[in-house]
Amino acid sequence: MHGQSANLLSPRTFLTLLRVLWLALAVAMGLALRDAGSVVAVAWWATVAGAVIALVVPAPAGLTGLRLGSPVVCISAVIALALGAPSGWAIVALAVSFLGTAVAFSAETGEAMVQGAAYGQEQRFPLRVPAPVLLPMLLAWLVWAAAVVGGVLLLRHRSWAAGAAVVAVAAGLSWLLARRFHRLSRRWLVVVPAGVVLHDHLVLGETLMVQRQNVSAVGLALADTQAADLTGPAAGNAVEITVRETVLAVFPSSKEHPTGRAIHMQSFLVSPTRPGRAIHAITGR
Repeated sequence: MHGQSANLLSPRTFLTLLRVLWLALAVAMGLALRDAGSVVAVAWWATVAGAVIALVVPAPAGLTGLRLGSPVVCISAVIALALGAPSGWAIVALAVSFLGTAVAFSAETGEAMVQGAAYGQEQRFPLRVPAPVLLPMLLAWLVWAAAVVGGVLLLRHRSWAAGAAVVAVAAGLSWLLARRFHRLSRRWLVVVPAGVVLHDHLVLGETLMVQRQNVSAVGLALADTQAADLTGPAAGNAVEITVRETVLAVFPSSKEHPTGRAIHMQSFLVSPTRPGRAIHAITGR
């Protein structure tokens, strides 16, 4: 029974569910927007094409695109309903878009997407977003989403000059945000036959590698732990990894340390989105 439950909640199951939801969303939103004009239709089917590519070939870049774009689809469904789109299809599109966004932001979907680009016997476990970057990234996303939706609406109403200007702003913000959000999609704890790797260039200046024979203990961190915090810091349960011989962590440059900083650690904290799965993978190997 436990094995069946684990399969139902597996990353592969969530990815399959997201594919089905996007298929349903493509149809429902397409029908809801059938009288909205060619500009809206082109924008919608271009969005669908991007989602299909991301879901057919899972990769960190696809995860970035899905998490940037899925909430915009929710906003678009709300606007379509408010502007008089066929209520039945618009309501279906709205419900499916919210469910799809929740699945896209799930830890299981994140794991499935980053694992799609893994090499050999790697097991990649995405890391939680550090708390200090959440609010700035949310505000930047809101500005970008407003530009995307606003630009399409202006063009739909034939405000060509204003629409083109806003779309240009949205395009520039897309490039900037995609780069920054993609750094969040490329943060993971990697379990390989030779040991454990922490790939996190947001927190670390260099990738941290620990050989398997040097790992002495792995488990959920206690509240009063003295381990070095490599989580960002991030909220939620952290995993504490203890080593037999100290390892070196190199931090990127900052105002306090222009040339970077390095510390020797006997134990350290990481923040995988699913700590239990990460612990099981490390101890299982």
